[in-house]
Amino acid sequence: MDALMIGVSGMRGTIGGPGGTLTPAVVMRMASALAVHLKRTGKPKDGKAFKVVFGRDGRPSGGFVRDAAVAALVAHGVAVVDCDIVTTPSVAYMVKILNADAGVIATASHNPIQWNGLKFLRGDAIAPPPEDALAIKALYDASATEHVKVEALQPVEKNGAVHGMHVGRVLELVDVLGITSKRYKVVLDSVCGAGSVPTSMLLHRLGCQLVHLHGTPTGLFPHMPEPTAENLTELAGEVRRQKAHIGFAQDPDADRLAIVDEHGTYIGEEYTLALCVRQVLSKKAGGVAAANLSTSRMVDDIAAKYGGRVVRTPVGEANVVQGMLANGAVIGGEGNGGVIDPRVVPGRDSIGSIGLVLQLMASTGKTVSELVAEIPRYTILKTKFECRREDAEKAVEAVKRAFSTERVDTQDGVRIDWADSWVHARASNTEPIMRIIAEAPTTAGAQARVASVRKVVDAELG
Repeated sequence: MDALMIGVSGMRGTIGGPGGTLTPAVVMRMASALAVHLKRTGKPKDGKAFKVVFGRDGRPSGGFVRDAAVAALVAHGVAVVDCDIVTTPSVAYMVKILNADAGVIATASHNPIQWNGLKFLRGDAIAPPPEDALAIKALYDASATEHVKVEALQPVEKNGAVHGMHVGRVLELVDVLGITSKRYKVVLDSVCGAGSVPTSMLLHRLGCQLVHLHGTPTGLFPHMPEPTAENLTELAGEVRRQKAHIGFAQDPDADRLAIVDEHGTYIGEEYTLALCVRQVLSKKAGGVAAANLSTSRMVDDIAAKYGGRVVRTPVGEANVVQGMLANGAVIGGEGNGGVIDPRVVPGRDSIGSIGLVLQLMASTGKTVSELVAEIPRYTILKTKFECRREDAEKAVEAVKRAFSTERVDTQDGVRIDWADSWVHARASNTEPIMRIIAEAPTTAGAQARVASVRKVVDAELG
């Protein structure tokens, strides 16, 4: 049987066949757990019935996942606002606008087409913290239900205004006339995902000449959907062929963004956050940015240039958001292409990120490659190996002892910082592996940092 993963990011499983784990019954059980959690931990904001905004990312299995989840929510007396195929950040935006009690997205993010899942948002549009996620999982494990009588059932409301409202908010935060005057030619790969419609809408409103690859939200991915270099050769080639100014690539639920420069060169997801941090802090001198411990130090260099600073958090979108809220950060995100602009939504948002990147290009008059060249360059090396969580935790303790004289951060595993490099060792939250990630000015330097930590880990684990 294939895996069914339940963690801080929600639930993911495989669809169909004898080994499929995400069945209608499983979806209903998890949606029921959310409904019971809402009832046991709070009261409806409107004083009448809990309201949940629901969206999905376009996968062929999304229809039955939605129907099963909505059926369970309705049976618990929850009022559901069904937004159909929309991005994850769009659901977060509507949770805010509609003053809903929670949000649910049927998505498996960048996983292949046979996967789907449920991702939850709280009433403040933020992913649940670990303690809430564990409480929901406990209710799932117990198959908890609290169905209501027929008199308490709520009708399902359809909402088709989501794309326009999300795009409209992004447009309020950029210089529309300044960007429009540039007439940028943009190649966009939406991988047949939920970002297809709203991102096209945004780029047309910004006066861009759009070449749209895979822009119908069928969920039938034309290539592996994670926006990495090896999956975006078509985008890179089309940028060169079209002589475009920039290429953008989204993942299926459009919370991550990767960039290809005007030469057709994939610049790496780490640069998405770096460029957005530059745009925001250039207008907010002395501002605070937030990033997880595994994100490039490019953001620290940029923040220092504008008199700001970077708050580091454990890995995970919810952790970055909590760090932003606690420190009044004006921008944040992770090195996987996930940028968080709290003025739009308190979560990763590729649509808002596109607006920030185009704004930076327009206000500076520079190309993507010129902007990238102005940022100090590093090499990130990401390694992983199979390891039981208890063994990984032992190894982390050994690394802490071995490097105790260096600058050490122990929020999430252990990160060791030197003047021009760092290494982060941690157990995965979702699978039995240990990750060792290092960054240095050169590839050889990053390899040496990984090797120094791996030596300690191997000695500890034998």
